[in-house]
Amino acid sequence: QVQVVESGGGLVQAGGSLRLSCATSGRTFSHYGMGWFRQAPGKEREFVAAIGWSDGYTRYADSVKGRFTISRDNAKNTVYLQMNSLKPEDTAVYYCAVDSRSELPRSSLGAYDYWGQGTQVTVSS
Repeated sequence: QVQVVESGGGLVQAGGSLRLSCATSGRTFSHYGMGWFRQAPGKEREFVAAIGWSDGYTRYADSVKGRFTISRDNAKNTVYLQMNSLKPEDTAVYYCAVDSRSELPRSSLGAYDYWGQGTQVTVSS
């Protein structure tokens, strides 16, 4: 069984920053992609960012490009999402996910097979 645990969410004013962390445990994948998704009230879950096994391979949604940065520490089985210049429309529950079948940064929800419980990010105007 794989555990995926997010942390770092909270309340921040518009223009502020937050750093989310996602730790995985329970099974070690030799090479796997990881991603962040978010879901706002009344909306579908959407892709935010993904990172492959190597830090050189990343992918971002257009809405966060230039403001968010995804990174990972493979030795710690942890992925991070640095969020800068936050906007009220970034308010959502943020989910971390593991893609155990590919080492590439994929953006499709269906590509991910292990998910965390989510962490709330609220950006006030």
